[in-house]
Amino acid sequence: MSRIELIGVSGVALDPEHWPLLRSCAAIVASGRHRSLAAGLPQEMIDIAPVAAMLNRVEAVLSSGGDVVVLASGDPLFYGIGRRLIDRFGPEQLTIRPALSALQLACARFCIPWDDLALLSFHGREIDNFPGRILRHRQAMLCTDGRSSPDRVAAELLGALTACEDTERINGIRIRVAENLGLADERLTSGTLAEIAACSFGPLNMMLVEQPFSPTPLPLGLCEDEIVHSRGLITKDEVRAATLHRLRLPATGVFWDIGGGSGAVSLEAARLCPELTIRTVEKKAEEQANIRANIRRFGTYSIRLVCGEAPEALAGLPAPARVFIGGSGQRLEAIIEEAVDRLADGGRIVLNAVRVQSETIALTCFARLGLRVAASTIAVSRWRIPGGDPRKFNPITLITGDKR
Repeated sequence: MSRIELIGVSGVALDPEHWPLLRSCAAIVASGRHRSLAAGLPQEMIDIAPVAAMLNRVEAVLSSGGDVVVLASGDPLFYGIGRRLIDRFGPEQLTIRPALSALQLACARFCIPWDDLALLSFHGREIDNFPGRILRHRQAMLCTDGRSSPDRVAAELLGALTACEDTERINGIRIRVAENLGLADERLTSGTLAEIAACSFGPLNMMLVEQPFSPTPLPLGLCEDEIVHSRGLITKDEVRAATLHRLRLPATGVFWDIGGGSGAVSLEAARLCPELTIRTVEKKAEEQANIRANIRRFGTYSIRLVCGEAPEALAGLPAPARVFIGGSGQRLEAIIEEAVDRLADGGRIVLNAVRVQSETIALTCFARLGLRVAASTIAVSRWRIPGGDPRKFNPITLITGDKR
């Protein structure tokens, strides 16, 4: 059976034992910067990109009885072409000869252990939530590229931290960048967020973001007295838990929290689903300050505060998979209409109604707009044991609308 020899390349030369494989194969797959390693050989050269065309050509060569050598950077199983080749041709048709990965090289240059690093790949991905993905980790190593470059990442982190007045993290975070590892123009750069944001980098690099403290762990169950809020205006613990259950938050995607108040629901959502992109809309300056304080306290930078009043403040936000309406300021019908219009198919809206009028408007609007509707009422009572009379809170009706 014809075979694929997948060879990892570290540095600017091939190992001597690789040359017999190249000389005996029918075709060589290589990127532009690896083509020179096989210069002078008569074999067919196949560009590694576009990947789909490369895979089809490799299949044709194998079908004709020839072997194929694939040259790839570092360890091809570390965010490399190895996965695609295994998926297409199966492990039995491949022999994999890895070199040092970019992660190993970067950690060696920085002299840090990597067994406890958070590893995030932004290479070839469109990322809209750098702060939320990165700042929940004490140490995070990033695989970046020309689009998600270290300067852009640093600038977005700095912007998010500045918006929340988080001077502690701004002053404490240090960044190190290992650029063009193993090549003649290898470069190591270190600095603050502002210093890295002002630099420019090539497309091949690893970026280490370090915080001098550990962010808060991410279980469910914040208590009201742990969350900064004003005059008792906060979704009660029991209602918050039921609301999150009703939301059935996805691991990724976009969540709108409209009328965020203290941001309690957003905080729990960010802790439960740290890769979820959260937009918390709040019009009151006092509550905006509370939300910022809570983001700082819990390091939940997947939350982005939107200062303004719905529905106008919803314009320009990414389309949501989930929406929570905790406050409406007498504009409930317009908010629901805008949210339903922007909601993805299969998405869900949850509304907590305290007043009968809000409940009636929500039920009528949801039905009129074609949502599948469910509702339940929660009446919370608390008491201390031993002794103490129950403290009763106003009933809350949870209304759920599913977009079919």
